[in-house]
Formats: sequence, C-alpha cells, structure tokens
Amino acid sequence: MSAESRVVLGSAPDSWGVWFPSADDQVPWTQFLDELAQADYHWVELGPHGYLPTDPEVLRGEVERRGLKVSGGGVFGGLHNAEKFDADLAEARKVANLVAAVGGKYLIYLPDGYSDLDGNVVAPTTLTGEEWTRLTTRMGEIGKIVLEESGISLVFHPHADSHVGSQDEIYRLLNDTDSRYVNLCLDTGHVSYCGGDNLAIIERFAERVRYVHLKQVDPVILKQVNDENLGFAPAVRLGVMCEPPLGIPEMPPLIEALSKLDVDIYAIVEQDMYPCPPDVPFPIAKRTREYFNACGVY
Repeated sequence: MSAESRVVLGSAPDSWGVWFPSADDQVPWTQFLDELAQADYHWVELGPHGYLPTDPEVLRGEVERRGLKVSGGGVFGGLHNAEKFDADLAEARKVANLVAAVGGKYLIYLPDGYSDLDGNVVAPTTLTGEEWTRLTTRMGEIGKIVLEESGISLVFHPHADSHVGSQDEIYRLLNDTDSRYVNLCLDTGHVSYCGGDNLAIIERFAERVRYVHLKQVDPVILKQVNDENLGFAPAVRLGVMCEPPLGIPEMPPLIEALSKLDVDIYAIVEQDMYPCPPDVPFPIAKRTREYFNACGVY
C-alpha cells in the first residue's frame, strides 16, 4: 500500500454468494476471479478454505495473472468449545500458511454461529464465564502461533448469531485479548445488524482496527428480521445486506474515520448473498466498486 492510500479496496467470494468450499448453487471459482478482475478490484480475500485452489503455486498464478493480490483468508472456529481446540488450531494453521505463501497478511477469525441455514437455534446463545475465558485465551494462543509460525496477523470478525456480535461483546473481547496477537476485523454490516455503532467502535479502539469488511444493512428488512425473530441466514436470503449507498451505516463518515487511522487498512467488500443467481453478483460488484471509488477508496 502506498503512503497516499492507507485504505485500499478489495472484495471476497461472499459477495458472489459463496459460503462454502463447494456447493452446487455457488459460482465456479474461475468465474469469481474473472469477474472480480473485470469489476476492477485489485485485492482479494480468499473466502472459505477449499473454494479457491489451495496449492500455493496454483493460487498465486491464478490471482497474479488477473492482476490481483491477496489480503488474507478467513476461518471459523468454536474456541469456547473445550473439544474443538485441536481441530480449530489445525484449520487456522492451514489457512494462515496458505495466506502467507501467496503474500497475504491477515487471518480473519470468525466465531461459530448458533443458528443453522434455516435460522434454527442449534446451540446455546450465551456463554458461561468459563467458556468466555476459554474463547479469549485460545484466540490469543492461535494469534500468537500463526504470527510466530507464518508472520500472519489474526483479526477477529464479530458475527451475527454468534457469541461476539454486539458492540458490548466486541468491547469485552478486545478488553480481554492481547493486542499483540488479536485485533479487529470491523465488519460494518454485522455491527449494524446487531445494533452497534461502527464509528464509536473505531473511536474507542482505533489502535485495534486493522482490517475492515465493508457492507450495509437494509433497515427495512432488518426491522422485519427483528420483528419476526429470524435467524441470520434467512435474513440474508431476504436481502438484509444491500449494496451501498442503500443501507446503513452511512459510508462516507466511516471511510473518513478509517482514513485517519495510523495504519494501512484493507477494506474488503463482503456483501452477504447466499444463495444467489450466478448473474447477479457482477453488476452489483461493479457498482459497489464505483461507489467506493467515488468515496476515495481504491
């Protein structure tokens, strides 16, 4: 990143309706990468491990020949679960190693959710004190391991229908983790979905915001979701995440606040869409890129 542009724009498979390593209702990875480049993005987040090629040489060749660079890769984990740590650590290592091998910098760590694709609650919605301590302690352990082994920085991604989604939960997590090993991926859509204030989070924890997912929420659909007590996946199918500038949060003040942070920021467009017809994502991605370019983000 250049000194003149501390906030740079990218996108992710999620904006093409990709939630899984493979699924019949998802676009092929070649279509995603082709259209990402055609929409004139220059940075890509890898998405679910296994969707894009996992051989570093193959992946590097596919992104580079399209003029793309890798910002990071995401991984889910249930770190509060005493039985899952070994598997979660192995998955984090695998993704971090791939990110490092293709020149990326970040491991975006997402918490396992407690609702399924039908919106049913399938796990406890709250954590005990012991489970919370386990979550934050193990997140720090994973952050330390991937940093020391791969040079990759862990950023935690709060998520709707998980144990870290609300503004208070985000504050609690940041207060309970070590900034050397755990920082924040600010997902503007999930924060707004959970009723939080993105600008307040940036102001209070400016030194911890290291990565951003840019997305907006349709407030009319969000009201329906809350009124009907719907789960996150059904909300996405209703279109709760919308292209800018049609939703909340308002983007220009947020981008201004991000640009004042004394750090390079990857701003990755991640408009949750699953499932969606294969011809829908590209025009949205192009319009979204044009919108953010007009806001001064390239």
